[in-house]
Amino acid sequence: MSNEPLRCAGALIIAPDGRIFFQRRSPHRRLFPNCWDIVGGHLEPGETVEEALRREVTEETGWRVSEIVGPVGEYRYVGDDGLARIESDWLIRVDGDLAAPVLEADKHTEYRWLGPDDLDLLDEHRDVNDGLIRQIAERAFTILRSTGP
Repeated sequence: MSNEPLRCAGALIIAPDGRIFFQRRSPHRRLFPNCWDIVGGHLEPGETVEEALRREVTEETGWRVSEIVGPVGEYRYVGDDGLARIESDWLIRVDGDLAAPVLEADKHTEYRWLGPDDLDLLDEHRDVNDGLIRQIAERAFTILRSTGP
């Protein structure tokens, strides 16, 4: 068993109006149950961050990555399972019907497009993820404000 942290990739999907896509994790999920989250997951063996972003976006939403806009940041955390993770998060644009994501039925229960003034929603159940998703979202909106549409 390796002591290396698990590598994860996260996609902050941007709509043309500047809002960002979030989805609620199912209540039975082991990590961050019933919490709002960004699209993403663990890198598979031999997979690059870009490959993981493209795979996870399609698996979790049915959309296809059209552009990797830029990095949001790298975050280290320990999950409820006791395993350390390093998550690399990226601003992403996608192709597809943004009003009709195809959520993974057993993993996510709903979705929202949030703007910078809507982030209080991300504090629901924040005890289980210590507000990490809100921190990531705030950083993403700061980057978007500084770079323009």
